[in-house]
Amino acid sequence: MVAIELAVVLLFIYFGARIGGIGIGLAGGAGVVALSLILGVPTSQSYIPVDVILIIMSVITAIAAMQVAGGMDWLVQLAENFLRKHPERITFYAPIVTFLMTLLAGTGHTAFSTLPVIAEVAKGQGIRPSRPLSISVVASQIAITASPISAAVVAFAAMLAPMGVDYLTLLAVCIPTTFIACMAGAFVANFMGKDLQDDEVYQQRLAKGLVKLTDAQQRVIPATAKTATYIFLAAIAFVVCYAAAISGSVGLIKDPTLGRNEAIMTIMLTAAAAITLFTKIDASKIPSAATFRSGMTACVCVLGVAWLGSTFVNAHVNDIKEVAGELLEGHPWMLALVLFFASMLLYSQGATTVALMPAALAIGVAPLTAVASFAAVSALFVLPTYPTLLAAVEMDDTGSTRIGQYVFNHPFFIPGVVTISTAVALGFAFGGLLIH
Repeated sequence: MVAIELAVVLLFIYFGARIGGIGIGLAGGAGVVALSLILGVPTSQSYIPVDVILIIMSVITAIAAMQVAGGMDWLVQLAENFLRKHPERITFYAPIVTFLMTLLAGTGHTAFSTLPVIAEVAKGQGIRPSRPLSISVVASQIAITASPISAAVVAFAAMLAPMGVDYLTLLAVCIPTTFIACMAGAFVANFMGKDLQDDEVYQQRLAKGLVKLTDAQQRVIPATAKTATYIFLAAIAFVVCYAAAISGSVGLIKDPTLGRNEAIMTIMLTAAAAITLFTKIDASKIPSAATFRSGMTACVCVLGVAWLGSTFVNAHVNDIKEVAGELLEGHPWMLALVLFFASMLLYSQGATTVALMPAALAIGVAPLTAVASFAAVSALFVLPTYPTLLAAVEMDDTGSTRIGQYVFNHPFFIPGVVTISTAVALGFAFGGLLIH
């Protein structure tokens, strides 16, 4: 019966992946119906990661308010100016930009705005655009596991708290290890593929007039942009400082009346209110912002797939402990492989985290192993169907960022695997110094 139930879970995840986007959440809900009503597996509303969903909603609302006020355009303008000042080092500087933007915003969709700039700067410098584009997309994905306000980090921190690993310790391990890993991925990407002038596809497209160079785009940045951005950044800084103040390791505030998760929600909603008030933007435009729509999609995805995974795991947690416990005890790095392949299908760092990490911790996986393996939930680049990956392909008119006929032979794969592998290895090494 367990095999049948697992097959049902995988089948609905597959259907969701085929639908794409919000489909993984919709299929997850249908899978819960199949497990509970048809196969008789008990489920509960308590299996839903409510805090994660509410945090996504709160953070995305603040980001959307900032976007409506022009803050995102201003950040992109700053990124473009930086990249155009250092075009010869675009393969290393581009992932730094996408990493930092994702770190601050808590969503990898910020990369959409910078990918055209990266492609143009590389092309103008005669550098193969697939090199900076590939690692930039990977950096925007793995930075989710280091962002103080991402749903994946907040959810994982809540799981680790009872095991003695607090929010600040998680960030202290994840931020440096993922950033260094991105630089390792950039080093590898810098040598991938033929030089642009030697690429046959590029030469053919150049001869047909399909390759165009464009000048730097001067965006019209509204006067409200800086104010909105400063308010948002101040909110992030306050959240991190407050989390430090109430943490067990710092302990400045004893018995806080506002917990960490509640602080993130309330401070982000307050930031959105402050942005609306001080910049006088039309609040009715916030729900129509692109970031708001993508965030609500993420909420549905987390709701469906986490509920589906938790329903199955909670029904068989003892069996899973028996089978997987000994394997992971002898080979702890296997958890990273499981997370890697799961995130390929779930297409969400947050969904993968809330679906699998509770099970891993429940069967006795050491906190160090879980933290070190956390970066592996970012393998969204493996299947060439993720939105930012497809956008990078479309924005490169040289044809260098192309998907091969064997599906997996695309320029994102090797830099992505190198980045995640390096982050996991560094996680074990560096995490061992902070997690006991």
